[in-house]
Amino acid sequence: MTFPKIGNLAPVFALPDQEGTKVKLQDFRDQKNVVVYFYPKAMTPGCTVQAAGLRDIAADLAKRNTVVLGISPDASKRLAKFSERDGLNFTLLADEDHAVADKYGAWGPKKFMGREFDGILRTTFIVGRDGRLKGVLDKFKTKSHHEDLLAALDDLDLD
Repeated sequence: MTFPKIGNLAPVFALPDQEGTKVKLQDFRDQKNVVVYFYPKAMTPGCTVQAAGLRDIAADLAKRNTVVLGISPDASKRLAKFSERDGLNFTLLADEDHAVADKYGAWGPKKFMGREFDGILRTTFIVGRDGRLKGVLDKFKTKSHHEDLLAALDDLDLD
């Protein structure tokens, strides 16, 4: 899969959050920068470490006028448990048919324990207040993702 081109408008979406409420990317236009991160499965070790890192930098993200939207193929009910269990302070979105992940190039072939299958490719997209894609992170470790993200945000020309 290929990612959307940096500088182009980010693919729009409307997905249910952990409470079942529809959230649209356009809701943040002209207001906030948006980090859209795709992760494979709620409440798994790597995804929990990644989410906890993002949770812990909430104040740093607020200073950068940035919100986080985490997207996985989990159902809203599972996302609610994940959010509550780990005290997550950002929005989780359910992309059960992986249509949004497809649009972003974050769904494709993976290998795990010698098995090949299609799934979420752990990827983070930075969308500016203007709705344009500003950056993509696709090579990072889950435990340092939040640090890599802050560095990327600081390197970009975001208002």
